[in-house]
Amino acid sequence: MKAAARLQLIKDEWEESSFAEKDEALTYNRRLWTVLVTSATDKDNPLPQEIKNNLGSLGIFVFKQTMAVLTDPTPEKLATLISINRMIAEGLRSQPE
Repeated sequence: MKAAARLQLIKDEWEESSFAEKDEALTYNRRLWTVLVTSATDKDNPLPQEIKNNLGSLGIFVFKQTMAVLTDPTPEKLATLISINRMIAEGLRSQPE
C-alpha cells in the first residue's frame, strides 16, 4: 500500500513533482516488485507453480509499465501500477494466517 500511496501522490501532483520525486517513487515500486517476484518465484517457495508463474508474469508487466512511464512520462500511466499494487496488497491482507 505504501508504494501505491507514493505513486498516487505523484499522479495527483504530477505537474508539481520533480523528475527526482517521480523516479524515487518508481524506483521504490520497482524494488518492492523485485523482492516480491524473487521471493514468490523461488524454487523453495511452497506456492503452486501456476501462482508462481502468474506472479512472475505480473512482475514483468509491472517492470515494463514502469519503463513506459520513465520513457514517456504521463500521470495516466501510473493508474495501472497503482491499481495492481492495491489489488495485491488487499489480497495479501485477506489471507488467513
